Amino acid sequence: MADPTIEQLRALLPRCRLTDWNRLGARLIQALRDGKGTVPGRLLESLLQEAQNSAAACERRRQGRPATSYAPDLPITARRDEIVEALRHHQVVVIAGETGSGKTTQIPKMCLDAGLGIEGMIGCTQPRRVAATSISQRVAEELQVSWGREVGCKIRFDDRTGPDTFIKFMTDGILLAETQGDPLMSEYNAIIIDEAHERSLNIDFLLGYLKGLLERRADLKLVITSATIDTGSFSRAFGDAPVVEVSGRMYPVAVHYAPPDEIDPEDGTGTYVDAAAQWAENLIQDHTAGDVLVFMPSERDIRETVDLVAGRCGRSAEVIPLYGRLSNADQQRVFAPTSRRKVIVATNLAETSLTLPGIRFVIDTGLARISRYDARTR
Repeated sequence: MADPTIEQLRALLPRCRLTDWNRLGARLIQALRDGKGTVPGRLLESLLQEAQNSAAACERRRQGRPATSYAPDLPITARRDEIVEALRHHQVVVIAGETGSGKTTQIPKMCLDAGLGIEGMIGCTQPRRVAATSISQRVAEELQVSWGREVGCKIRFDDRTGPDTFIKFMTDGILLAETQGDPLMSEYNAIIIDEAHERSLNIDFLLGYLKGLLERRADLKLVITSATIDTGSFSRAFGDAPVVEVSGRMYPVAVHYAPPDEIDPEDGTGTYVDAAAQWAENLIQDHTAGDVLVFMPSERDIRETVDLVAGRCGRSAEVIPLYGRLSNADQQRVFAPTSRRKVIVATNLAETSLTLPGIRFVIDTGLARISRYDARTR
């Protein structure tokens, strides 16, 4: 006849945090093997006490789940019920939402509404550090909770999460590194792979790893989101997962072109950096509202443009660089309030990973850095 304490422990484990369920269950199985079907009373009482504490903590998380609210002007809000139902009834959901639809900030909240984030965290990956940090702060503000507690962020050399965290933002490299110490990803019961269209090496590794993990963990939910994505291919790769498509918001845009021969009318020797700096100066002087975003292909171009614009505009504007190698504090300057107008000079980081508030004018060189193989240097 089975020990009633063991049966009580087995019944209690599914109500524990996922990490405790795996850990305590493994200890119980090992003890049963070593004792050939019996477990020492002291060890059994210890396991039962830990399970009871974990189940109580899980119930406190359920009672303390943040209340969600949605901005009615975001296109994804109209699809909330459909997405929540898909999350409840399918293991994998593919969401294609155009830029500005609100998918990055609203989908983690929809996961909460679907009952996720209790036994484990809702993990959301971003390709870049600045996106993970700024978006986590935005979601914490919308949920009216403390950043670093209910909503946290983990990037390289900085972990702002804790035992009370429901939603955890991180770079895809951080999540990939965590699989080495926790192959089952037992900290999470939902994972959101955002900006999947970038198809970086980290994202491709994660998608392949998660495809195999989903077969071992039927309780794990996976959400794949992107602005531009081949939804059919992703759906077929994950067992014909349901696809939800969300439209974006459209605004009237006036486009002005500056042909290369007009970059420097005086001697024709100006570069696209000179042209961008001149246009930024004109916009700051001729218009009274709205910030300026300048796209540059490389870090060197950004530094040159910042120096030129700062020299020409003086104190009438705050010129801020933005690229991947900047420190987190310097990257966050683009969101800091200021009494002066901003000129943000950035790589495509500001196009693919961030939504910058207050931008009214965009200067685009039309150039991009493209990797190529050098046979000499390999």
